[in-house]
Amino acid sequence: MSLLVPNVQELAQTCNRPDQQVPDRYVRPEAGADEVIVGHGVSAAIPVIDLAKLLHPESSKEECAKLGSACQQWGFFQLINHGVPDDVISDVRRDLTEFFSLPMEAKEAYAKSPDDYEGYGQHFVVSEKQKLDWGDLLHLRLRPVESRDMRFWPAHPPSFRNSMEMYSSETARVARCLMEFLAMDMGVDPESLMEIFRGQPQTLRVNYYPPCRQAGKVFGLSPHCDAAGLTLLLQVNGVQGLQIRKDGRWLAVDAPDGAFVVNVGDTLEIASNGRYRSIEHRAVVHPEKERISAAVFHQACRNATVGPLPELVTKDGGRPVYRSMVYEDFMKRFFSAKLDGRANVEGLRI
Repeated sequence: MSLLVPNVQELAQTCNRPDQQVPDRYVRPEAGADEVIVGHGVSAAIPVIDLAKLLHPESSKEECAKLGSACQQWGFFQLINHGVPDDVISDVRRDLTEFFSLPMEAKEAYAKSPDDYEGYGQHFVVSEKQKLDWGDLLHLRLRPVESRDMRFWPAHPPSFRNSMEMYSSETARVARCLMEFLAMDMGVDPESLMEIFRGQPQTLRVNYYPPCRQAGKVFGLSPHCDAAGLTLLLQVNGVQGLQIRKDGRWLAVDAPDGAFVVNVGDTLEIASNGRYRSIEHRAVVHPEKERISAAVFHQACRNATVGPLPELVTKDGGRPVYRSMVYEDFMKRFFSAKLDGRANVEGLRI
């Protein structure tokens, strides 16, 4: 599924010396070519959804309309008052930071194999000539519990597995709650939407972006959309780097501490028959500081059909906007498309 490539964390230690250059395989001319919109105006425009308001009877209807609008206009929002306890978040932050600070041989004990995506390493490397991202990752299956392969779950730090168990449970609760409100916004039976995500399959991708002295020449993570229904992203440390594509322009996201950055993925765009939009996003790196982020993907169940909800097709005059396909075939398409903007979801348009 992915070729083995050098560890970027180790590579950075050499490349960040004044007399060294970033290897050509990581240099992306387009990285410095795009204008990026930053500043307070962007921060003020980005939708913020308050989960406490969603759950409160007096404010629920108004906040649900805001949630639907965010998914239609942006495909993305920041979620505050989400109810995940502070200690659960601080434990995950501590343990992920500690894992990436372990010696290389300790991390390599959890290295992914070329034919699977779980474990420590890189994804989407399919040729020796392909440009590479400036980052390493740890990818784990979290739910259902029986799908976990504990060979890839770090035993150090010792609290890691318990921290991740708590975090998995809490983020699954938040995602289910959001899905139920999105079903209400679309005017469909919540169970018809949740049936696609039955058992709430969930995976984790922790991204580690080492500093890069020539940060303007590289990408931490190439522009892409997520295959999932919803993604909940947590900034593990205080270094920002997420950018989203809105109306053809890249916007820098300055995530509030402790908030989740939530984005619509391809599965939800397709299920909504195009009402919601899977947002294209990328990560840039800092010239002097490491950045760590943790994305939890809430995915369709293995035997689900990924396609527009029949209730919405009926509402739309019997016109599905996307083809339907079995989830496993959908994921094969996603991985074969590499990280290539909106190519996967656009390729399914009828």
